[in-house]
Amino acid sequence: MNSPKVGIATVGGGCFWCTEAIFQEVRGIHKVVSGYTGGNAPGRPTYREVCSGLTGHAEVVQVTFDPDVISYHDLLVIFMTTHDPTTLNRQGADVGAQYRSVIYYHDEEQHKTATKVIQELADSFDAPIVTEVSPLETFYEAEDYHQDYYRNNPRQGYCSYVITPKLNKLRKLHADKLG
Repeated sequence: MNSPKVGIATVGGGCFWCTEAIFQEVRGIHKVVSGYTGGNAPGRPTYREVCSGLTGHAEVVQVTFDPDVISYHDLLVIFMTTHDPTTLNRQGADVGAQYRSVIYYHDEEQHKTATKVIQELADSFDAPIVTEVSPLETFYEAEDYHQDYYRNNPRQGYCSYVITPKLNKLRKLHADKLG
């Protein structure tokens, strides 16, 4: 029996609660885990440390997906069009390097695809895309209370005012890719 193909993508588009909620609606996504990567502080970072801006880590999600259902290319298009890839170290009111727009690639093929998607979408934005493209080093899973945050807290203020509009944008732009 053949085991199903699995792809893994790691991206950061501001607060990981937003990005997690986006990908949880996409068909072909098996799992979305909020976490941290890209920092230079030793040891496993905590949310408090990452939010201080001193560790250099970004809030990211690691997405496990079925490449026969959703391609890495299409996954990145969804990512790039559901956050603002033109603001450096900021998404809305969330400011700091931990909220940077970033694609962490797992291999050279993902690196090429990330560069290609950014080039393809460049003319779709009013400002230059500043999304960082870097190799993934170590991914640290965030604390349990960050996992499935929107699903567990849909009426919380941040969820209502920040995440719900992003989900509405996803549903409008990518209805054909939703589960």
